[in-house]
Amino acid sequence: MNTQPPLGISFEFFPPNTDLGREKLGAVRDALAARQPRFFSVTYGAGGSTQARTFDTVEAVRRSGTTTAPHLSCIGSDKASLRELLHTYRDKGIDSLVALRGDLPSGMGGAGELRHANELVEFIRAETGDHFEIAVAAYPEAHPQAPSFERDLENFVRKVKAGADLAITQYFFNADAYFHFVERVRAMGVDTPIVPGIMPITNYTKLARFSDACGADIPRWIRKQLEAFGDDSESIQAFGTEVVSRLCQRLLDGGAPGLHFYTLNQSIPVLRILDNLR
Repeated sequence: MNTQPPLGISFEFFPPNTDLGREKLGAVRDALAARQPRFFSVTYGAGGSTQARTFDTVEAVRRSGTTTAPHLSCIGSDKASLRELLHTYRDKGIDSLVALRGDLPSGMGGAGELRHANELVEFIRAETGDHFEIAVAAYPEAHPQAPSFERDLENFVRKVKAGADLAITQYFFNADAYFHFVERVRAMGVDTPIVPGIMPITNYTKLARFSDACGADIPRWIRKQLEAFGDDSESIQAFGTEVVSRLCQRLLDGGAPGLHFYTLNQSIPVLRILDNLR
């Protein structure tokens, strides 16, 4: 069982690309800030594809007064640009980051000077010392590109030992996968907090597409029930809220140190889940 001290809740946003999207995100941010999250994270595209929008979103979210943790991806980036961004964030008062390998965008020719997340963590520490709290990714069901579960565990341990302070998992719907992952890495000498990533269920088609792409398993019984609802979005959302609420409660009861919600820039599905938790 994970006996780490509680870290509370946190929320992830992605950078909107329209004025309307930015306006809506402001309302979502305010609604979720009222729940006193530990931080908001903001996603980041490799090679600068969304870097400008990420930076603008970080600045907007930071105005809520909540700690903001920008994602930083090394694939497709060189050390000079990463160094400049790190110093910019530090000068702006940002003191938390989510360090990721990232995926190489279509059409980009090279992976960059840093090829793996552990190298990025080492680079951040070498450039900025202990200024940043660094979170890394964890995959309870294994990274989709990992050759084996054992190799993926080794890669995770390598990232943590490079200087990470905590880990946030890919979303999942099987609590046993999380507890098994935590047990295995604890046996490998990792005592870093591992926060479960939570994905609200609001749309089956989108969820299936996301899950197939990132390797997150949707249990057969959940898939079948969601399929049975067809286009009945109200039933899908009610069922999804119930399923994910039970998952969250079991994780917390089992010792998870917090919950990190992949909001998809929506507040209502997350708030419904939080309202169901003890």
